[in-house]
Order: sequence, then structure tokens, then C-alpha cells
Amino acid sequence: MDTRALQQKTLILLLVSVTAAFGWVLWPFFSVVFWAAVLAVMFMPLHRRLLGALHGRPNLAAVLTLLLGLVGVVLPLSLVGVSLVHEGVATYHRISSGEIDLPGLFDRMVGVLPQWATDQLDRFGLGDLAALRQKISAAIAKGGQAIAGQALALGQNTFELLLHGGLTLYLLFFFLRDGASLTASVRNAVPLSRDHKRLLFSKFITVIRATVKGNIAVAATQGLLGGLIFWILGVQGALLWSVLMGFMSLVPAVGAGLIWVPVAIYFLATGALVKGLVLIAFGVLVIGLVDNLLRPILVGKDTQLPDYVVLISTLGGLSAFGINGFVIGPLIAALFIAAWDLFVTGQSGDDTASR
Repeated sequence: MDTRALQQKTLILLLVSVTAAFGWVLWPFFSVVFWAAVLAVMFMPLHRRLLGALHGRPNLAAVLTLLLGLVGVVLPLSLVGVSLVHEGVATYHRISSGEIDLPGLFDRMVGVLPQWATDQLDRFGLGDLAALRQKISAAIAKGGQAIAGQALALGQNTFELLLHGGLTLYLLFFFLRDGASLTASVRNAVPLSRDHKRLLFSKFITVIRATVKGNIAVAATQGLLGGLIFWILGVQGALLWSVLMGFMSLVPAVGAGLIWVPVAIYFLATGALVKGLVLIAFGVLVIGLVDNLLRPILVGKDTQLPDYVVLISTLGGLSAFGINGFVIGPLIAALFIAAWDLFVTGQSGDDTASR
């Protein structure tokens, strides 16, 4: 075997081995590295403006970008988080003390159901209200234990959360400061033509920005509107439900409805017909319209992904990667389509050249 070919194969084997080992070392901090990179992509335009205004002082520009990000994003989210925890604990205490009588509410809902609905409950073995009440009480107790356990775990993991947050900001500083050189190094290492690399990197940046900005805008809008209508209708814990609707809206098409639809059914079943109809109308015509209009414009348009691809890739991403998946899923889908487009284009060009 040619010595040069052997050296090339040995170098490739070494490269693959050390890359896999480095990835294994970094895997426990995957979320830290991932979100530092995502935030760097999001804040890079601001960093470039500051860099120009400061006449090319990268360290100061990166620090100012971090400070503006903390004030504009992290601080408001922290305040909402503190309020959410306070309201969640208060809601749990109201349920535990009996102020919110969930089994009683269930009895009233079942009591106003039509005959065909109660027949269906009997058919599925759910007609015994006493047994159902016992199951509900057991579920509430189990849920309370789970909430208490999560609260304890959160308190015990405070150091880990602070460590991950600090590492994310630390990496973000260097990704902002050295982003151009890092991107150039990665581009030079990818064995593709200049045009192909330009297309793939452009798609990567576009999808991240569109997905994060689009999904966050949709989530914030739906959560705000949902919390507003819950507050108007007198639903307790409106802030808690607002944040939950915001999180659930990360799932396209059905997300926020998983929160407001059961509340509307409860209103109808307990005789609050006006509240139920108002919530249904608002949910369909306003909250649902936000998802149907904003998401395709903010996510699908920029990423050039069909709505069904955005939906299935987001669901698959959330299933495989957790909360990180709402970015990773559409990103993988967009790069998949772009790579196949390049392949098909290249094949077509080869066929044309051979004729």
C-alpha cells in the first residue's frame, strides 16, 4: 500500500476516534454547548452592530451583547419563573386544603352529562362515581408527592443549574467574540464545494433563527392571550395556565388547545355556558389563529419547510431531544432536504454533462 494513502487513512481514523471521544466527553454538557451556539446565532447581528460602533473591539462588544441579553431576556424570564413557582405552590395548597375540590368538580361535571355520555362511562367501567372519586383523590395525592419531589430535586440541583447557566454564558461570550473565525474553520474543514458549503451554512443559520424566533413569538403570544382570557373568565391560576399554554404551543397545531379545551368543556359541563362558549370562540378564532397564521409566516416561510414537515419534525425533535428538540427537529429536517437537493442537483448536472 502507498505510504501516503496509509498515512491519510491513519489520519482519518485518528480524526474520527478523537472526535467521537471528544463528543463523548462533552455529551453531559450537550445542552450547554447547544444553547450557547443557538444564542450566539441569535445575538450575532447585535454583536456585529456593537462591534462596528466600538470600532472593532471584540471583547467589549461581546460583553455588552451578553449584558443586553441578560437584561432583555434572562431577567424577565427569571421574574416570570419566580411568579410561576409562587402561583403553582399556591394552587397546590388550595387543592390540598380542599379549597379547590377536584373530586367535587368531577361529580358536578358527570351530573350534567347527557344519558348517552354516562352510558359510555358505564361501558368503559367509569360509571362508579365513588370509585372514580377515590382514584382522583389518589391521583391528586400522587401528583402532590411528585410536585414536592420535583421541588426538592430543584433545590438540590440549584448548583447544577447555576453551573450550566454560567457555562452557557461563558461559552456564549467566546462564540460571539470568535464566531467568525470558528465558522471559517468549520467551513474549511468540510469537504464540499464553496457553493454547497455556503448553501448549507446559510440554511443552518436561517433555520435556527426562524425556529427560535418564530416558536418563541408564537408561544409568547398564545400564552399571553390564553392567560388574558382565563383571567377575564375568572379562572384561578391564570399566570400558571398562561405559561403552560406557552410551553404547550411549542407543539404545532394542537399545543395550546390541550390546556384551554378541557377548561371549556368543564365550563359547559357545569352549566357556565356563556363562559364555555366564549372560551371556545376565543380559543378557535384568536389563539388558534395565532398558530395558523404566525407559525407558517415566522417558521415555515424562512425555513422553506412545508407546514406538515414543521409539525412532524418538531414533534419528533421534542420526543427525541426534549425541549431542545423544537430547534433540533426542524434543523435536521431542513438540512436533510437541503442535502438531498444538492445531491439531486449534482446528479442531474452529471447526467447532463455525460450526454
